[in-house]
Amino acid sequence: MKFYRPITKIKAISFDLDDTLYDNHPVIMRAEQGLQTYLNQHYPHAANLGKEAQGAIKQHLIKQDKRLASDMGELRRQTLRAMLSSSTLSDAEIEDAVTGCFNLFYRLRSDVKINKTVYSCLSRLKEIVPIVAITNGNIDTQVTGFDDYFEFTLHASLAFPRKPYPDMFLEAARRLNCQPEEILHVGDGLINDVYGAYKAGFQTAWLAVNRPMLLNNEPTIVLPHVQLDTLNELITLMT
Repeated sequence: MKFYRPITKIKAISFDLDDTLYDNHPVIMRAEQGLQTYLNQHYPHAANLGKEAQGAIKQHLIKQDKRLASDMGELRRQTLRAMLSSSTLSDAEIEDAVTGCFNLFYRLRSDVKINKTVYSCLSRLKEIVPIVAITNGNIDTQVTGFDDYFEFTLHASLAFPRKPYPDMFLEAARRLNCQPEEILHVGDGLINDVYGAYKAGFQTAWLAVNRPMLLNNEPTIVLPHVQLDTLNELITLMT
């Protein structure tokens, strides 16, 4: 644990999820591969578009509605709809296909193996202060078991722009009935999490589980209040 600025009294903790509490990259890779296999089997005309064409569709959709950059679920649905529309399927069949494809991806995307020490740490922390989640992703927190620990989870969406925008941070403070400076936000992104939370008035902790935590390798605007080596150090910090 390394401190860069003083920590004041903490009345609540917010957590990022992806790459903070688990390594998200292999999860997304498996989900993308599973979706591609499903498309190959059932909708080959869509599967044949390839990654470059799919990326172009996403960029076009975001250009039409910039809010989609914050809502990964809705962006994927609209991308799938565009991919499937260049076929002989009826509108109703396209909607059924979009639902089937999205549900498959969402199930695979939420199939995360969480280390038991994460659950035990969250369990201990929730006995000390309220804990919540603030994520740019769309993982199913009920399936992962996180709902048993967090008071609530805020997902980036059309209504709540993705971090580092302050909207989700300020909404969390409102729901927790805390001043922003009374909340410690823990996340792996020095821009999305540390800078975003700091700009919203939160205290910040940097923790990444998917890579070496070397400041020289990271895009940095502001330093966190504290850099953690392990999640369990939060218990030490709070007791």
